[in-house]
Amino acid sequence: MIDLNTLPERLLLGPGPSNAHPRVLDALSRPLLGHLDPLFIELLDEVKQGLRNVFGTTNAFTLPISATGSAGMEACMVNLLEPGDNILVGVNGVFGGRMCEVASRAGAKVHRVDAAFGEPLDIDAMVTAIRATRPQLTAFVHAETSTGVLQRVPEIAAAAHEVGSLVVLDCVTSVAGVAVELDEWGIDAAYSGTQKCLSCPPSLSPVSFSDRALERVRERATPVQSWYLDVSLLAGYYEGAKRAYHHTAPISSIYGLSEGLQLVEEEGLAAREARHRKAAAALIDGVAEFGFTPLVAAEHRLPMLTSLQLPETILSSGEAELRGALLNKHNIEVGAGLGSLAGKIWRVGLMGENARMTSVDRLVGALREELS
Repeated sequence: MIDLNTLPERLLLGPGPSNAHPRVLDALSRPLLGHLDPLFIELLDEVKQGLRNVFGTTNAFTLPISATGSAGMEACMVNLLEPGDNILVGVNGVFGGRMCEVASRAGAKVHRVDAAFGEPLDIDAMVTAIRATRPQLTAFVHAETSTGVLQRVPEIAAAAHEVGSLVVLDCVTSVAGVAVELDEWGIDAAYSGTQKCLSCPPSLSPVSFSDRALERVRERATPVQSWYLDVSLLAGYYEGAKRAYHHTAPISSIYGLSEGLQLVEEEGLAAREARHRKAAAALIDGVAEFGFTPLVAAEHRLPMLTSLQLPETILSSGEAELRGALLNKHNIEVGAGLGSLAGKIWRVGLMGENARMTSVDRLVGALREELS
């Protein structure tokens, strides 16, 4: 049996989770309250307001779902889609593909606009497809974790609204790392995760639904596919003067998220984005001496997750062996490529607490030791 007291202190520079801030870890150890305790409900309401701030929204229905980011994706799909509905999904990475899978399982007719992994969605192609298919739902990824691409949003969302389509945006990696402006962009539903730029452990998926999205849920002809993720049921626990039992919320995880949001507020979102961008630029400069090059063009590059093309010297000697040495000898985790990029790239995350020059220096130093 593994002794938890002997676990190593890893520097988690993969695609997530990232290292939690010490203040978050301390918050996790605070005494438990009941999930209907007035003090906890008050804290939960504060967390909801903090999430509105990082999502850039005034949506009343903004809350942390008691599950990881994939549950946030599923919550958006199963609430806003009914069997036979059309959905248009922009796919330029693994998580756009996962949106298609979840929507298909919800009984939707899935239409795709594909782009090469490492490239952004073509806005004109998305607009043309939206006008041709007139979907009930349009969905795409803001920050594609599998490739390191940051997607421009406003034009796609505007085209969707022209045909009466709701818009779902995956913000799992972008929230609290770069600007997210749901209201300004016209996003109807969005989801994120706590284990990336919020510097918390995985366990919660912040979501936000616009009034228009909630109206779509109220007008459904069929029940929401998932009881647990039905937003009309969740509202009874998360909203109103009198809260009704729905499920037992993960109390300690909410404590951690509360502290993580407080850290974001203290730093400021603009300063936080600048810190992520500075660390990413230093990473690219630092690994250039070993032959690593960025996969994504600078204008589309995600600052908190950098996809690095591997030099031939590492490909020929075995990239997995080098990642293993970083993990086992230096206690540094970096991420491998996914899908069509498996074995071709590394995904290096500098997210939240880890978006610091000390993280870059430690990784570059370890690579220099292994490759010299």
